[in-house]
Amino acid sequence: MTHSAADALRQTVELAVAAEEIGIDGAFVRVHHFARQLSSPFPLLAAIGVRTSRIEIGTGVIDMRYENPLYMAEDAAAADLLAGGRLQLGVSRGSPEPAWRGAEAFGYSLDPDEARAKTELFRAAIAGAGVVAADVGGGPGSAMLAVQPQAPGLAERIWWGAGSRQTAVWAGEQGMHLMSSTLLLEDTQVPFDQLQAEQIRMFREAWAKAGHEREPRVSVGRSVIPIKSDFDRRLFGADANEDQVGWLDGAISRFGRTYTGEPERIATELARDQAVAAADTLLLTVPSQLGVDYNVAMLETIANEIAPAIGWQRGERPASAVAAGRD
Repeated sequence: MTHSAADALRQTVELAVAAEEIGIDGAFVRVHHFARQLSSPFPLLAAIGVRTSRIEIGTGVIDMRYENPLYMAEDAAAADLLAGGRLQLGVSRGSPEPAWRGAEAFGYSLDPDEARAKTELFRAAIAGAGVVAADVGGGPGSAMLAVQPQAPGLAERIWWGAGSRQTAVWAGEQGMHLMSSTLLLEDTQVPFDQLQAEQIRMFREAWAKAGHEREPRVSVGRSVIPIKSDFDRRLFGADANEDQVGWLDGAISRFGRTYTGEPERIATELARDQAVAAADTLLLTVPSQLGVDYNVAMLETIANEIAPAIGWQRGERPASAVAAGRD
């Protein structure tokens, strides 16, 4: 069980190690400020990186409103180098949070356009661009200095957490991979997976139109809770397994359903999910308060009895790679 912040951090590292041993393809952490959740991802990602050797590690997502892009570039590069080039960073303009104007408490603006500008500077910095003039005899010289260290390839492993179809189009134009969760800040009165599949299609079209030479990647998030015991049923058996529609962050929003029930039923239903079929990576949210042993057993069930229904096999990366995300 998770009793303290220290428990949460240590158990996240232990769960990532266990996920790699199971054969899961990645370990991603959510980032939240002013809440009893993970808030400073890079020390944690560095710790996971040195304890593992194969899995991708990443974030879903970092709120760029809270970040100094050059300091973040240094931290990200260090974590990626320690992990041997396995970092996959999800970033965004932020999501609803418990703090009132929280980024201002950090000394930054709430303007979403500024969050995008920070992302542009961050991406330039990790790509090796000069960001400050060299000091020559007490004055600025013509040479421009890049932040250090530099992590080769990291600039091509940045994902944008898109909360709508239009932001997904923007991400595709910018050449960032798409990270789409269980929430879209819009609703067209179709099931969530269909709306998200349309978002993915629009993203890929924008990527192709922009002429990017790399292959785009797409992840979708799902809450998958297999029920195999009375204890599981007491905790999760009352879930309605239905989409929810409500007002959030100034818009009518659609929340994707959870997948709760017997493993065979979940496998059948997940295989019908249009967005899961359209993505190449499935991020599974695991409960944050139930400890490593419970989550390892759950991931084993998912790996053995559910993930094969969407084409996943241990040690391979077919249409859908499975990664565990911690909420």
